Amino acid sequence: MQLNHDTTNFESKTFPITIVCENVTNAPNIGSLFRISDAFGVAELIFCGSHIPLGRKMMKTSRATEKVVPYKVCENAAEVIADLKAKNYYIVALEITKESTAIDHFKFPTNQPIALIIGDENFGVSEHNLKASDASVHITMYGQNSSMNVVQAANIALYEITKQLV
Repeated sequence: MQLNHDTTNFESKTFPITIVCENVTNAPNIGSLFRISDAFGVAELIFCGSHIPLGRKMMKTSRATEKVVPYKVCENAAEVIADLKAKNYYIVALEITKESTAIDHFKFPTNQPIALIIGDENFGVSEHNLKASDASVHITMYGQNSSMNVVQAANIALYEITKQLV
């Protein structure tokens, strides 16, 4: 018999993870980020940029999780990252770079909060915010494409981070 949210035995838990979304502006992606943030016990979502659509199109995919996941909208991702750094967050950019480490080989800190920076659907994490990060991680892929949807990548990253923090 398939279980539902009323019949599962999952432990409710919040992890010290903040997702900083740099110019993620696609409404279905934003809704999906709320949904996975709820599923993985993310402490906070921060949407950075202008024209962040938090309306009906976003709600179609969020399935009301925007009501339970703490979030805020800020104009400038660099300022948000600097503020989180000042609060002792470990800043991790989810982006493939010459210096990035495969996420399954990366050891996430267990003694300080983590800020996961995810980037623009078309351009990824900006160079400035990559340089401001403590580390960059990537997801090893085996096909012809060198990238994947920002939400799918965030799913994989949150799975790995929470697996290490449990």
